[in-house]
Amino acid sequence: MLHTAHGYWIAEAGSPAALPALDRELRADVVIVGGGFTGLWTAWHLRQAEPGIEIALLESDLIGHGPSGRNGGFVDSMWVSFARLADRYGVPAALEIAHASEESVDQVGEFCEAQGVDAWYRKAGYLNVSTSPAQDGEWEENANAMAAAGVTDDFELLGADEISEICRSPRFRGGIKYRAAATIQPARLGFGIRQALIEAGVHLFENSPVIAVEDGPSGVTAATPGGRVVADRLVLASGPSLAGRGSPVRHNVTIASSHMVISEPVPEVIEEIGWTGGEAISDCRALLNYFRTTPDGRIAFGWGGGRIAAGGRRRGHAEVDAGVALQVAAGLREYFPQLEDRELEYAWGGPIDASASHLPHVVTLPSGRAFAAFGYTGNGVGPTQMVGRILASLVLGREDRYSSLALVEPASALTKVPPEPFRWLGGTVIREAIGRKEEAEGKGEKPDPISSAISEIPKLIGFHIGR
Repeated sequence: MLHTAHGYWIAEAGSPAALPALDRELRADVVIVGGGFTGLWTAWHLRQAEPGIEIALLESDLIGHGPSGRNGGFVDSMWVSFARLADRYGVPAALEIAHASEESVDQVGEFCEAQGVDAWYRKAGYLNVSTSPAQDGEWEENANAMAAAGVTDDFELLGADEISEICRSPRFRGGIKYRAAATIQPARLGFGIRQALIEAGVHLFENSPVIAVEDGPSGVTAATPGGRVVADRLVLASGPSLAGRGSPVRHNVTIASSHMVISEPVPEVIEEIGWTGGEAISDCRALLNYFRTTPDGRIAFGWGGGRIAAGGRRRGHAEVDAGVALQVAAGLREYFPQLEDRELEYAWGGPIDASASHLPHVVTLPSGRAFAAFGYTGNGVGPTQMVGRILASLVLGREDRYSSLALVEPASALTKVPPEPFRWLGGTVIREAIGRKEEAEGKGEKPDPISSAISEIPKLIGFHIGR
């Protein structure tokens, strides 16, 4: 099993030739910091709305090589979070967000078709399944909230027999299917947007880490080791790095890590378990397992229970963690015993940015010239396209459907994460306790009382972990 920070998706897609780093002073209308999905989609929608706008995008590494190129490739809507949206913003605002996110699922596919991007887009729905008695009915609050809001066609409750008709696993007990969801090959999508932006004339710079940002009376400046961009507007879309020192939203962002493995092609196994529809699936753990198939018959399996990065630092166990990779591999074979003697070809992982609400947020910074988006928590492939539209509208000063979505909030309205070292120490203790609790529940055992008690702490301080 080849274990790298970048993993199978990027290797399969083939990294495009690197673009030059910024080596001069550049004047632009908008500077975007971050070359993941949020930054790429924002640049794309700005260019579509204003073809003459000058955009500079600065990426510290290579575009599409961060979380956007190594996630599970789930293009979900936000119906899966409807109850929490309704609790936070009220039902009407939650419906606006959920409908816009549902459209975003289709819009990703429409982009791929229009731009000739073969990102393996397949709209087949998303299943959230129970794998232990403790998880049974975890979806009921969300389903009830949707039904109470008059939304009944976007989800389907499934018993064990109905789940087995979609995908047979000895662990599946029942669940819910959300129809507005698809899968893609995330690196192919990221590289496809990158190429579309090049062809549209957007200035893209790789290996250009931003070391200083100034938001002054005459505009914003983003400086890199080799140059700087002076612009009228700034978008911070750099994901996990927003948790680091100097970030204006560092008190609202924390970092965890997620790790994946992928099998060799096993089309006969997929046929045997009946998982031929291409549905994306996750269990109901707080530190969830998630899995999907590929067009060439592989099964990809991930776990969101990796280590928290201390101080927002990356390039360590957040990316390459042999112990976690072995744990993920064991989880895949537990759910699908047919893979016991089959080769797992790749393992990989990386940091993901999380908000206390486990929802994405768009923040307008005090000057009104700078904006930040973060908090996808590994669920961003679908919502980032919608957030790119939000950010484009905010940058252009447009009062429209997207800029009016309730996801746009002042930073003061968001729950703050504890300062370091308490963020790392507390987060590590809590995640390990949740892991022990869920491991015991998965074996049909009663969790120890200390782990159970610690696992309740996030709720008490206003944090949400898991779906």
